[in-house]
This record gives sequence, C-alpha cells and structure tokens, in this order.
Amino acid sequence: MPKASDTLWDLAIAEVEKRENPDDNDVKPGEVWEKSILFMGNKNGPKDVAHFWELGGGTSLVELIQIPITSHNIRSFAVVLVLDLSKPHELWTTMENLLQVTRNHVNKILTKLEKKTPEVAAEIKQRMWNHLQRDHPDCALIDPFPIPLVIIGSKYDIFHEFDSEMRKIISKTLRFVSHYYGASLVFTSKSEALLLKARALINHLAFGYDKSKSVSVDPSKPLFIPAGLDSMSQIGPPPASDSDLGKMRANTPLELWKKVFEKAFPPKSFCDLQDTKDPAQDSQYAEYEVDVMRAQKNQVCSPNAVHSQELEQYKRNASKSWKEMDFDSD
Repeated sequence: MPKASDTLWDLAIAEVEKRENPDDNDVKPGEVWEKSILFMGNKNGPKDVAHFWELGGGTSLVELIQIPITSHNIRSFAVVLVLDLSKPHELWTTMENLLQVTRNHVNKILTKLEKKTPEVAAEIKQRMWNHLQRDHPDCALIDPFPIPLVIIGSKYDIFHEFDSEMRKIISKTLRFVSHYYGASLVFTSKSEALLLKARALINHLAFGYDKSKSVSVDPSKPLFIPAGLDSMSQIGPPPASDSDLGKMRANTPLELWKKVFEKAFPPKSFCDLQDTKDPAQDSQYAEYEVDVMRAQKNQVCSPNAVHSQELEQYKRNASKSWKEMDFDSD
C-alpha cells in the first residue's frame, strides 16, 4: 500500500518493481505483445510525429528511462532518439548519455530474462541482427542496439543553413553512429514531406508496416536511411585529415569518430545539458541547509570531472584505411 509520504518518484519506482516481479504473470514465449515506443532526446523535438511514451527533457530526466521499459514489454519495445541538428555542440553528449543509460537498463532486463526465460532473451538478441543481411561486410564492425532504434535529426531547416563542411561532419557522423548501432536515421523539420518519412519509420516500429527501401544519403539533402541499408564503405572515413587521425587516441572506431566530431564541435558538459527549469533552483523555495548540500553535490558535476577519463595511446599507419587501424585494446 502506498504511504501518504511517498513521492511521485517513490510510486513510479514501486510500480516498476511490481511489473518486474509479478506474482503469477511471468514472461512466456509466444505471448501477444502491444507495441511500445519511447521518444527521448532534446527538448522541443518533433512532437507531431507520433504520441507514445515521451522523455523530452534532454538528459535531465535520464533516470526515468527505467519506467517504460520492462521485462513484460521489451520484446515489442523500440526507442526513438531525437537529436537537435541546430545544436551540434550538444549532439554527441545527449546521444551518448541517453543511449548508454538505455542500453544498460535493457541489458539488465536481458540478464534477468536469461535466468527466467532464456528462449525469450535469445530471441531478442537474435533480432538485433535481423536488419543486416547475413553476408553484410560490416557484421564484425558494428554493435547493434539491443532493441530497435530510430535516430531523428530534428530542425533540418536550421541545419540546412549551416556551412557545408559543418553539415558534412554532422551528417557523416550520424550515418556512422546509426549504422554502428543498427539504427534507422532520418532528418526532419516542419516540412510535411519530411515528417511523412519519419512517420513511415515509426509506423514500421509501431504497427509492423513494411520497411521503406528508399535511401537518401546526399549530404546536401535530408538523410533517410532505414536500418541495414548503409555501409562503412559508403560512409567513408571520419572527416579529418590523415595527420589529425594519426594524432588521435582511440580504442574503437566509435571513439575515433567521437574524437573527430568533438574536435569540430567541442561538447557542453553533461551537467550543462541537465540544466532545466528546476523548482529546486527557484528562490521562493530556498532552504539554507538544503541549498548548501545541493551546491556541494553540484560541484562534483564539473567539466573536469565529466571529461577526466583518458584514452589509451594507439598507433596508426597512415597508408591504411581507417577500418584497418590497429586500435588499442583495454
């Protein structure tokens, strides 16, 4: 029974635990599932694409991801990540943190399912690869997201006014990230034609409609690339000179692309992105003792703390293509 003192967060957590540990309703193979889709990402993303679960506060509400995704709906769950193309300095940090938290939560659910219903966990893991042809040349180079993922680049109308080199870096990077995670990628704006393309991908996730086979990879036009229809050879190397690539330190291709992107667009810290209209910052609710403790906590979250991890040194032969690099092992 909920207590009068329970906060909304306490009640939400209790509801998740109830779903995760039911008395007599364990997950069974072959059950009929309702489709569930979580929209997450930058604030003020496109709200007229569909109406399902929505976590639109950027990275500020990242802890809430655990609420909609449970062991009971994971087989039919999908994620739509909305990234604001007009704010490239926030793009990688938003994407990285939201996908990392979501992936960690999904992996925890899969670990539990492997013990209770291993056939369900095996089915989900196998589906991660279904969008790729068996003989796809990039099978050894990618790391598919554990549940279906669509990446939407919003505000294309603003992005289109950027310098061509800026657009090239952003477009190539999002193509690589989407392909690496086995995700679909689409750029949208308020244009009805672009929204229809985004809706086509959402309808495929939500209602099982046929996946579009059309592809648009021209960097001067809005990108539209369904999962599995891109390749590393078509994407090409990271947009940087051979000398710059040789000086960068990375353990994986993903880290190399991150380095190149953040050199062009130095990121805001994770803490800056968590900044929202927070009632705790409202002076009318000020409490000295509480505010002092909060200030001490916030000091931990600084750019130096966020970016203190160092990558190990790697060596690169300039004559090799980037795919043939010998990345450092951990």
